[in-house]
Amino acid sequence: MTKLHQFDVVVVGAGGAGLMAALYASRTAKTAVISKLYPTRSHTGTAQGGIGAALGNLEEDHPEWHTYDTVKGSDYLGDQDAIEFMCYEAPQAIIELEHMGLPFDRTPDGRISQRPFGGHTNNVTGKPVRRACHAADRTGHMILQTLYQQCLKNQVTFFDEFQVLDLILVNGRTAGVVAVELATGEFHTFHAKAVIFATGGHGRIFEVTSNAYSYTGDGAAIVLRRGLPLEDMEFFQFHPTGIYKLGILITEGVRGEGGVLINGLGERFMSKYAPTVKDLASRDVISRAIYTEIREGRGVNGQNYVWLDVRPESVNQYAAMDGRTNPDGSPYTVTGEQILTKLPDIIDFCRVYLGVDPLTEMMPVQPTAHYTMGGIPTNKYGEVVIDEKNTVLPGLYAAGECACVSVHGANRLGTNSLLDLVVFGKHAGLKAAEFAKHADFEALPAHPEEEVRAQLEALRNGSGRENAFEIGREMRKVMFEEVGIYRNERGMRFAIEKIHELKERYKHIRVRDTGRIFNTELLNAWELGNLLDVAEVVAESALNRTESRGGHSREDYPDRDDQNWLKHTLIWKRNGHTEISYKPVVITKYPPKERVY
Repeated sequence: MTKLHQFDVVVVGAGGAGLMAALYASRTAKTAVISKLYPTRSHTGTAQGGIGAALGNLEEDHPEWHTYDTVKGSDYLGDQDAIEFMCYEAPQAIIELEHMGLPFDRTPDGRISQRPFGGHTNNVTGKPVRRACHAADRTGHMILQTLYQQCLKNQVTFFDEFQVLDLILVNGRTAGVVAVELATGEFHTFHAKAVIFATGGHGRIFEVTSNAYSYTGDGAAIVLRRGLPLEDMEFFQFHPTGIYKLGILITEGVRGEGGVLINGLGERFMSKYAPTVKDLASRDVISRAIYTEIREGRGVNGQNYVWLDVRPESVNQYAAMDGRTNPDGSPYTVTGEQILTKLPDIIDFCRVYLGVDPLTEMMPVQPTAHYTMGGIPTNKYGEVVIDEKNTVLPGLYAAGECACVSVHGANRLGTNSLLDLVVFGKHAGLKAAEFAKHADFEALPAHPEEEVRAQLEALRNGSGRENAFEIGREMRKVMFEEVGIYRNERGMRFAIEKIHELKERYKHIRVRDTGRIFNTELLNAWELGNLLDVAEVVAESALNRTESRGGHSREDYPDRDDQNWLKHTLIWKRNGHTEISYKPVVITKYPPKERVY
């Protein structure tokens, strides 16, 4: 028996993008949020360092500068109309969050405090600019809590711990989604005029990642199976500073507060790779720099990590060497108490997980798979587009990390993920509510849950010759090694062959838990299927792009090739095979030029 619900707008995912979309949709439309987690456990809560906006609270700054830094950071693959839209919306978005009650850190005179962040610059001097608005190092957590409270206040209906399994399309229009309730194992059909996917990324395809276990590419895999394309899936960002072996993120805010990277020889090495901004270069540059230091034998004790040093005496020493000053022109200095106040969670993570006190010891870090720039193609209003001509699919929207607007292009600028989900979550919600106001409900198929019911039964009744855990382990290992920071044709072909082999083996797994109530083994197995589908299109897209750009760095094609590759990849899964096409990058004011650091 399948339970039926009807809403004007259904939002899938309760992270920052989903909650922002639900909040704005609910002002004029009957709105529901479906989440496989309790909302405040969503991955937005792990975002640490800040949200970017050119408020100019501590020094001169302009949305135009933010726009240019984002274009440059994207390695010129971001769509400049969407980037400009986001950066000019940013100051108002911050003010709206403040008015909702978000407890930003403050300057002594009461304004929202801002800190430097990698890749954010004064476009005149080229020096770092203070643009990241922050709430200690818990900025994402505060955004998530604030938006959830506002949604409750606005009487949004929540279906917590429901896993969405399928998208219902009728006559080329959106009609709803099918979900399973974790507590009972029952199927639920959500009949809707508009559906917004805000399901997050897919970092769990990689072995070392900052992403939560819930980041399994559900939304991307579902739309792929429904014959819709994904965009720019080859571009995945590796954050330079994850905790060694664990991948837990150490925010860029550590370097914004003056922390520096040190190799195994005790050398501060970023001046070799980015002489101007050094440790505040963009993430792709620093990740490759760390990886290069390790590959050339300058990791700590020959291991796959380097040091991140935020000890107060070191910070003060390096700040003096760099000529760093406070906004009033005085020399920049910090105390241990100030570092602890600004970075409490980071200090706690290192003490708990490493037994290292960052106030007196250096932290071991290595690059960690962090963020996908690719995803479900949308325009700047969150409407899903389905081809090279940007044809809109009526009633379907996407926002946040599962979507590709594209404002991040080949490499996301730090602090722009939170900004992305706030700005485009808002506009997806507004657009979905506007669509629902004038649309009718599409008639549902007789048994919309039939296909996914068969998927789950296949997992319950497989031969059992294969082990899901082992398939997942092999997938993560080959993706991290061959489709990671550095890539080449041989390695990626091997990875694709391996993924195909694993997908065949996946057909023969069997879930041992036959129960219906909170059958997490069954849902983990289903999520593994999503990860395999996504890993395949990531590897195929990466093999196809014969250049290096942003987070996509090929050893056999080390140069950026604007003549042949200044274009977005669209990839479909049709008849068991992948198909690739392209659409142009939108360029308005900033033609591509060489990146200078």
